[in-house]
Amino acid sequence: MTMFIVLGIVGVVVIAVVSMYNGLITLKNRVEEAWSDIDVQLKRRYDLIPNLINTVKGYAAHEKEVFEKVTEARTRAMNAGSTQEKADAENMLSGTLKSLFAVSENYPELKANQNFLELQRELTDTEDKIMASRRFYNGNVRDFNTKIEIFPTNILAGILKFAKREFFETTVGEKENVKVEF
Repeated sequence: MTMFIVLGIVGVVVIAVVSMYNGLITLKNRVEEAWSDIDVQLKRRYDLIPNLINTVKGYAAHEKEVFEKVTEARTRAMNAGSTQEKADAENMLSGTLKSLFAVSENYPELKANQNFLELQRELTDTEDKIMASRRFYNGNVRDFNTKIEIFPTNILAGILKFAKREFFETTVGEKENVKVEF
């Protein structure tokens, strides 16, 4: 009888550990999937930017500084490593794109150009998808971080070296309006 009780307790513990482990792996994979979604949208954005710049260049050739800043920000974003570096670089790129669109306001022919309008629409759509991907990623990071901090899962997470993930956050500068001076 005692042996059945001990086996029952061991069985419950094993089931609990397996359940916690599977929960951690599920959340870890969701975080990785969410990061992949962000990468896909960022790649789309990186592909659209050169086309947008070339379209605008034809109308606003003397706005060279704006084009250089957008290109520099795009390169920095593509080469960013950690989550925080990526977030900072993406926020900088968003700001420079706002400047590019602000420049386009001074060129009525450009605003009427079908290629420009289509690229602007595509980029706006991509920005919306990036925002949604960020929210999805941050939600999964929140769930994962919570899971590895809650008792008793935190014990297993510590043993298996599951580490907290960083949120994809905006910087203070991104929250401010873009200043464009002519």
